[in-house]
Amino acid sequence: MEYRFSKRIENLKPSAIREIFKYASDPSVVSLSAGNPSPDAFASDKIAEICANLFANRPKDALQYSITEGYTPLREHMLGYMKQKHNIGRAFDDILITSGGQQIMELSAKVLCDEGDYVICENPSFIGSLNSFRSIGVKLKGVDVEPDGISVCGLETALKETPNVRFIYTIPNFQNPSGVTMSLEKRKAVYELAQKYNVMIIEDNPYGDLRYKGDDIPNIKSFDEDGRVIYGGSFSKVIAPGLRVGYTVVPQQVMKKMVVAKQGEDVHTNILAQMICFDFITKYDFEENLANLRRLYSKKAELAERLLDEYVVPCGITYNHISGGLFIWCRLPENVDMLKFCSLAVREHKVAVVPGTAFLADENGSSNCFRINFTTPSDEKLEEGIKRLGAFASGYIK
Repeated sequence: MEYRFSKRIENLKPSAIREIFKYASDPSVVSLSAGNPSPDAFASDKIAEICANLFANRPKDALQYSITEGYTPLREHMLGYMKQKHNIGRAFDDILITSGGQQIMELSAKVLCDEGDYVICENPSFIGSLNSFRSIGVKLKGVDVEPDGISVCGLETALKETPNVRFIYTIPNFQNPSGVTMSLEKRKAVYELAQKYNVMIIEDNPYGDLRYKGDDIPNIKSFDEDGRVIYGGSFSKVIAPGLRVGYTVVPQQVMKKMVVAKQGEDVHTNILAQMICFDFITKYDFEENLANLRRLYSKKAELAERLLDEYVVPCGITYNHISGGLFIWCRLPENVDMLKFCSLAVREHKVAVVPGTAFLADENGSSNCFRINFTTPSDEKLEEGIKRLGAFASGYIK
């Protein structure tokens, strides 16, 4: 049979990260390409206790259908928590529990954008969100990321010159893939530009709780006095990604439409997983759990940067120093073919990294960068992988 695919899907390309995973599954390959938390980050004993208690005392609640908006105790707790800790949430806001953080991006685009509308995003940016936007026919306009966040001049130019811009998509904390954190001044400027040009902002913040250097910076949503910002949070990086539970603090009028869209996708987020998250953050010391994660990732980040300095930087590769998150963005000399470098690294030298072109708004754009993840591999594998990368680069880069 000859298959006919929808126009919105037929031109979508497989994620380069998923393609790299095919090689990374080879046990002889050291994968620095994942986007996963460390396996040591999972409080599996606590989650096991929670599950045992739920199935002993509330099995029907945990296994039955639930409401689309999300588990009511979790929603109520998170509304209070976000207001108290981050000054997020006004009288016009509500909260929706989603199936992971990425569903927030897909639902937002689905309810705010028509096919052919534009989204302005950081360049580079998270491939998962970019593909969610592309999948519903949205066009992307990339604005370069600078060491302190998105280029404000570039953003205003894009807002002036790009038709039908529906929202600005940003990852202000420890951005994926660049690791960059947006300054307070730029956060305020982005919000002011959104007001000036009457567009919304999606603030994607899955890594904000994983700061291990410096002071927290107020989120853009904390400035929101006119219902312009959709805030995306997730339990994937702070409890467990396999639970697939995210949450969005969103203006109520937008949330009503997101609820309808979500009903057509998955009815509601896994209720057992929502109950696990609620019990985890209310019956155990959640702040201590976050502190443990920061200590774990701080040590792994220090190790990764020390290894890069010793084995990779002498080859002419530079990288962005980080203060949180899961990723390090590395830059090859301009004369090096990045795609060939990444391909040879995994095929012939058994170390996998993610090519920078995977994260571009323009799928035909060029990049001399690649991303590594330092949280998933063990310390021993991390050292082995960076040594392999350095050994390859030392002979390849002239």
